[in-house]
Amino acid sequence: MDSSSSFDDPVIGPFSSDWPWASPLPGTCLVATRFDPARLDEPGAGDAPGERHGVILPPRLHDAIAKRRAEYVAGRLCARHALRLLDGRDATPSMNEDRSPCWPDNCVGAITHSDGWAAALVAHRQVYQGVGLDAERLLNEEQARRLARRVLTAEELVRMETLPSSSVGLMVSATFSLKESLFKALYPLVGRMFHFPAAELMTWQGIGPVRLRLLEDLGNGWTAGREVTGMVCLHENRLLSVVALPASGAGRA
Repeated sequence: MDSSSSFDDPVIGPFSSDWPWASPLPGTCLVATRFDPARLDEPGAGDAPGERHGVILPPRLHDAIAKRRAEYVAGRLCARHALRLLDGRDATPSMNEDRSPCWPDNCVGAITHSDGWAAALVAHRQVYQGVGLDAERLLNEEQARRLARRVLTAEELVRMETLPSSSVGLMVSATFSLKESLFKALYPLVGRMFHFPAAELMTWQGIGPVRLRLLEDLGNGWTAGREVTGMVCLHENRLLSVVALPASGAGRA
């Protein structure tokens, strides 16, 4: 697929496979798009209720607000395009009972959406155990400080207080997003919920590559002290993070 492909829809598209981070993740495919929830229910806007371009809404979303339905459809269409780029397959992940995406057996992936933008990242399971992707609105300093005590560990809070005020929003936004990406990558492997205090950024040097360390034993070999790598970038006025767990080395550099 070209870096930007046309898609004749008043709500969703076009799709882009541009890679926004400074370093590539070999063996992955990323697809992103914009969407407009306000147009989802316009007369003549398209398919029958509950289905758009072959994406069938799960029953729990049939009565959801337009924003939630548009997020689901846009994310699944990104995933479908990404899987097609990955190996030519025509597949659209449905929703598991726990609301996570149901990926094909030999694939891993993650979906995210934020303020009318959606994206999906996919890879083969023999290359990555798991991948996580997250998009967030960049917080200002006041918003970041309000969120910090829920998201940051004690050590991360100390680190935040050493930063100039102009950097606080970026640091907290990135930490929040990276821990969301970490959860998306690890949850299918450990099969249990875990929260922000379960991991911390080892250092903070701004946009670019980062390392996170687990602070809790999550099960299935993911013990406290294990480290994983991630990346953050700014893209179209939002912060994007990605975490990838290689199949060999399992989270180690």
